[in-house]
Amino acid sequence: GTGAPDGPAKPAAGQQGEAAQQAGPARALDTYAEELKRKQAARALAAKKWGLAKTPLTAPEPPEVKPRITTRKGFEVRDGEGLPPVFTTVPTKEKIVFLTMDDGAEKDPALLRMMTELDIPYSAFLSDYVTNDDYGYFRQMQKRGVAISNHTLNHRYLPGLSYAEQKREICGQQEKILKQYGKRPTLFRPPYGNYNRDTLVVAKSCGITAVPLWSAEAFADRMEWREWDRDLHPGDIVLTHFRGKGDWKGTMPDMIRLVMKTITDKGYAVAKLEDYV
Repeated sequence: GTGAPDGPAKPAAGQQGEAAQQAGPARALDTYAEELKRKQAARALAAKKWGLAKTPLTAPEPPEVKPRITTRKGFEVRDGEGLPPVFTTVPTKEKIVFLTMDDGAEKDPALLRMMTELDIPYSAFLSDYVTNDDYGYFRQMQKRGVAISNHTLNHRYLPGLSYAEQKREICGQQEKILKQYGKRPTLFRPPYGNYNRDTLVVAKSCGITAVPLWSAEAFADRMEWREWDRDLHPGDIVLTHFRGKGDWKGTMPDMIRLVMKTITDKGYAVAKLEDYV
């Protein structure tokens, strides 16, 4: 060996000893654990600042391979093979849910600060008719890691429109989002959750790969439930809206306080939808 006579051999130049090999992963795990601890401590301070009843739980790491999404039973359309799946829950065994916000009417700066400081992921499904007076607000949101998705140009009842009219509403919004935010979405939510076969055909034609609906809806003063047991389940999608006191009995921060109390009390964390779909 390269060590002194009768002494322990030293690793040759360029090689690591067994202890060093083990120390590398151990140090990485220690660093990861410290980072999680630091983030949770910051989140606890933010929760206190923003008046949350409890500190939000931390979501697990997203899967390396996204789950296979299929259309929920009862939500199918005729000859729907190959069309974007329509679903209310993402297949997972983890105690996570996904928070999504629709339309874009209320542009509350406090929401941006609150969600950034709490480090809670959410997804925005935007309609141009209520966002075109302030695209900059949603660009700030996008810079904070929020994915911008499609909720049509004018929030019309799609099954009542012709194929061409639906194409203008859906594909037209694809192009608006591409122009304003630099990326064409792959997720689409039809207004009111209503759609027909034309909706899905049109959506697929302009780049949509999935149609997430919702299992529960959050307001500033209450929760509304789609499921019979009025409860959350692993992978559920929670809907809320960009609304304020003009439409609700409270503000968007009030809504976040209520929905996060519900989610945290039930032992769930909020994960990012786009990590799974």
